[in-house]
Amino acid sequence: MFPFTFRPDQAVQELVRFNQKLANGMKTLTEVGPIEVGCSAREVVYTEDKLKLMHFKPLVENLHRTPVLIVYALVNRPYMADLQEDRSLIRGLLKQGLDVYLIDWGYADGADRYLNLDDYINGYIKRCVEFICDRHDVYRINLLGICQGGTFSICFAAMHPELVRNLIVTVTPVDFQTKDNLLSHWARHVDVDTVVETLGNVPGDLLNWTFLTMKPFRLTGQKYVDMVEVLDDKDKLRNFMRMEKWIFDSPDQAGEAYREFLKEFYQKNGLMKGGLTIGGKKVKPENITMPVFNVYATEDHLVPPDASRALKGIIGSKDYTEMTFKGGHIGIYVSGRAQAEIPPAIANWLKERG
Repeated sequence: MFPFTFRPDQAVQELVRFNQKLANGMKTLTEVGPIEVGCSAREVVYTEDKLKLMHFKPLVENLHRTPVLIVYALVNRPYMADLQEDRSLIRGLLKQGLDVYLIDWGYADGADRYLNLDDYINGYIKRCVEFICDRHDVYRINLLGICQGGTFSICFAAMHPELVRNLIVTVTPVDFQTKDNLLSHWARHVDVDTVVETLGNVPGDLLNWTFLTMKPFRLTGQKYVDMVEVLDDKDKLRNFMRMEKWIFDSPDQAGEAYREFLKEFYQKNGLMKGGLTIGGKKVKPENITMPVFNVYATEDHLVPPDASRALKGIIGSKDYTEMTFKGGHIGIYVSGRAQAEIPPAIANWLKERG
C-alpha cells in the first residue's frame, strides 16, 4: 500500500493555488526595482590593479584599537558579508565596535592571467595590511578570512606572523582531502594544466555550475519552486533576488593562481602534508603562534567540519578557540541566528585579547 492517499481534487486545488501565486508574482516582479547589495557605508582607501581596499564607516564611537581586515575568497563577490541590513556579518562587527576593512578583489580579466598565489598573498594582502598599519599607527592587525580567503589568511599568518595580532577564519578549508569532501574528490582528478592552458582564466560560470551541481535538486530546481511561495511579498522576494545575484556574480579566476591553488591544496594537500611553498617561501603553520579563532558550520557541503577542524593540529598557537555553527556554508553569514551569534562571538573573543 502507498503511505498516502492520492486525492485528485486536492491535487487540482494545489495546482490552481500554485498558478494563482505565480500569476500574482509576475506583477510583483515588475515592482521590486533594482536589487541593491552592500548595505553598510564604506569608502575606498587604497587601490591596486583590480583590487579595492574598503573601509567601513564605524557605527559606534569607541572603537577597538586594532583594525580588522576581512579577506574574502576569489571565487565569489565579497558583498555576501554585507548583503542587507539584517543579514550582514560586517554590520554586526561594526555594531560591536570593530574597525573593519575588506579586500574587494574585483573581476579578473586577461591582464591577470599570470597572477599567482604569491601575487595575491605576499603581494596584495601584504600591501593592504601594511597600508592599514600605517594608517592606524599599529604594527599588527586582526585578520579575518572567509572560505578560500581563510586559507589565504592562514598562509599569510604563517609567512608574516609579525603582522598579525589575531587570526580568525570562518568556514575555511585546511585539510583538503577529508573523506566527506565531495568537491575535493572532484578537484583531485582535474587535469588543471589542460584546463588553464586551454582556457587561460577559468570562467566563473564554470566554477559556479560545479558548486551548484553538488546539490543539483536543491540548488537548481527546488529553490525556484519554493520561490513561488514568496512571489507576492516584495521584501522576501528582494531577499531571494539578492542571494541569486550573489550566486551568479562569479568572477573569472586568474589562470595561474587557479592552477596553483588546485595543485598545492586540493591535489597535494600542502597545509596538512607540508612542503607548501608560495613565492619560493615555505608556509610553516607552526609559525602561527598568535591567538586563533576558527568558526565552522556543521552542515557545510563545501567545507566539511573536519576540513576546518584540522587547523588545530598544525598550528603553533596555544590560544586556539573553535566555534561550531549549526548551519551551512552560506547560512553562517546570512541566517538570522548567525547575525545574533557570530559577530558578538568574534568581537568578544578579540576584546578579551586586548
